[in-house]
Amino acid sequence: MSRDKDTTGTLLGAEDPPAVQILRAGAPSPFFLTCEHAGEIFPKRLGTLGLGSADLERHITYDIGAAAVARSLSQRLNAHLVLQTYSRLVVDCNRSPDAGDFITATSEDTEIPGNRDVTEQQAKARADEIFHPYHDTIATALDERESAERITVLVAVHSCTPVFHGVSRPWHVGVLYEHDPRFALILLDLLADEGHLCIGDNEPYYMTSDKDYAVPVHGQNRGLPHVELEIRQDLIASPEGQEEWAEFLADILREGLGRMSEAGHL
Repeated sequence: MSRDKDTTGTLLGAEDPPAVQILRAGAPSPFFLTCEHAGEIFPKRLGTLGLGSADLERHITYDIGAAAVARSLSQRLNAHLVLQTYSRLVVDCNRSPDAGDFITATSEDTEIPGNRDVTEQQAKARADEIFHPYHDTIATALDERESAERITVLVAVHSCTPVFHGVSRPWHVGVLYEHDPRFALILLDLLADEGHLCIGDNEPYYMTSDKDYAVPVHGQNRGLPHVELEIRQDLIASPEGQEEWAEFLADILREGLGRMSEAGHL
């Protein structure tokens, strides 16, 4: 459980995997999927940032179930998917590098010993070797799609805890957006039509450009239809739940795409 003591200005070594995973690059689907909190591993130089094994299995480390749902969605939709390899505790790829919680010293009520006293050089290495490669990969792929005049709908896949600071969250899935609600509102209607689900309209989080990063930058700023999905983690903790929700959401996304096209929003 070593702390970050590296002073070389680099982070990832030859034994560390790349910061970015790509599935179905250039796939024909209009959907383009991202998963900012997919990863749960740490660069070898950082050990586990001082955390014990129990904390490594919690939401503070990664979005439980999100990567598996995203991979299954990619397969079902035949869609390009970009996933982030490393734990959100190394750097949070859904925050700006200028944000106070980009490298957080406390997550929920848990102190992260290896994130105390991180030097400017060490923070830069984390951003340069993890954050920027991830977002540059997304930006390059979206640039290529734009040049090819391809329709693109950005979907970021996340998961959230069923209880936060002692408060239960009733929502089975949250639909997040900020200034451009054209796709989100369609999905909210479709999900509400199911009748048996508790749907979060910008719950359990309200998306804002000064807090979130991936969807505002790659979707909203480009004028692409977009949405962030927050699935409650207890629903997708098992492989069965992950496949069930991926199948369900793939159908919802397809129908939403059709409705958006009929409304002339593509």
